[in-house]
Amino acid sequence: MEKPDTHPVVAAPRVGVLLVNLGTPDAPTTEAVKRYLKQFLSDRRVVEIPPLVWQPILRGVILNTRPQKSAKAYSKVWTESGSPLAFYTIAQMKALAARLQGQADVRYAMRYGSPSIPDQLAAMKEDGCNRILIAPLYPQYSGATTGTVQDEAYAALTKMRWHPAIRTLPAYHDDPSYIAALKSSVEASLATLDFTPDALVISFHGMPERTLYLGDPYHCHCQKTARLLSEAMGRELVVSFQSRFGRAKWLEPATDDTIMQLARDGRKKIAIFAPGFSVDCLETLEELAIQGQEQFEEAGGTHYAYLPCLNDSDVGMDMLENLVRRELSGWL
Repeated sequence: MEKPDTHPVVAAPRVGVLLVNLGTPDAPTTEAVKRYLKQFLSDRRVVEIPPLVWQPILRGVILNTRPQKSAKAYSKVWTESGSPLAFYTIAQMKALAARLQGQADVRYAMRYGSPSIPDQLAAMKEDGCNRILIAPLYPQYSGATTGTVQDEAYAALTKMRWHPAIRTLPAYHDDPSYIAALKSSVEASLATLDFTPDALVISFHGMPERTLYLGDPYHCHCQKTARLLSEAMGRELVVSFQSRFGRAKWLEPATDDTIMQLARDGRKKIAIFAPGFSVDCLETLEELAIQGQEQFEEAGGTHYAYLPCLNDSDVGMDMLENLVRRELSGWL
């Protein structure tokens, strides 16, 4: 039976993969950073303070002071291709698409900024993706990262009459392929150094301490990643948490305090890396690589090295392909 002339065009069915990262300002300018921070810091998963209390603080103080400072930090790491986080996320998308050889439509979205999760899901559905794997690029689960990605995706789906089938990539903090990729990447980076570190620091993004007691597994996931990697490498790793914000008590020990104390204790040569970030970004390239070195040397340290994230390296992409293919089992 032929379709009637009035029948809407329906694209051929396809499998889709949507990689999702945190997000980035569109430019290293005060206005662009202000737009980004307004969206980011208005997310109730990120700041769990009642809006009636938080919004006046955000709009009256933070958005009038922090954007200028953050814009200066972004300008230190901005590239000709834009934000490092966007550049490397796009590189991961392209590399994964090449590895899947047309078996899936691979795209990327940002939780804050563009392209947005709702826009990408709508575009993928329009192009025929009736089965979509949403892959938050966060190895360790937190409500403020993976949780809010899923919230945004589900909210977008409620506006669709015809939903695609959805799967989500679980946290992979203890996955053997993740630990193996980290081991390979860190050891390869260490081999390029012209000094032997007295300490190897593993820095995770911080979270308010209260999130641990509210049931968020993030702290436990970070500790397990560190333990498994330490066992795999056969050496001690000094665990710390970076990027404190506000007056609340955050997970400890803090990265800046840790590296300065190492220098004071006579451990003058250190290397540091951040396995909780899937790609290099402001928090790794400016906070750790630049600020961290300044803090360490001011405290008496002599040799400091920041080791890069997995980014779109071969070992990183081997891991990501393995995770994605496993979650797509039965769909490809």
